[in-house]
Amino acid sequence: MTAGVDRRPASRRQAGSWLWLQGLACGSLAAAAPAAALVLAVLLAPALLAVFLDRDPGRPTARCVVLCALAACIAPLRTFWAEGHGMEAATALVSDPATLGTAWSAAAGGWLLAELTPLAVRLALEASGRLQSARLRAERARLAEEWSPEPPVRETPSG
Repeated sequence: MTAGVDRRPASRRQAGSWLWLQGLACGSLAAAAPAAALVLAVLLAPALLAVFLDRDPGRPTARCVVLCALAACIAPLRTFWAEGHGMEAATALVSDPATLGTAWSAAAGGWLLAELTPLAVRLALEASGRLQSARLRAERARLAEEWSPEPPVRETPSG
């Protein structure tokens, strides 16, 4: 075995590098602006949890949760920046139940959206398929009646 040779596939090496860079960026943010890091960490806590728990390829649920949570963080971050972006403003902001509730509710809404959208699409496609099937059965019956000298045999819809 050769020392210093990485035998992992290239995709795994890139994922490790990306994770390392994300950790470096988070550490830099915490060192340079600890108050902003506190605000972001508290407001985006459900989104971070979703990122760690979502193991689906492409992480669709985590993406939806993160996007909704980030959208809810815009107004609090503007307020934080306008109030002097110090630790006092950060603690006041993250201890406000309305701000915290709004950000976490948006993340919960993103999770709910990601979970219910496939169900809604499936129901819509099934309804469309049933409607098209009923139309085709009616058209077939009409054509059979029009072209057949004998009365058509009626089929019972199987649903």
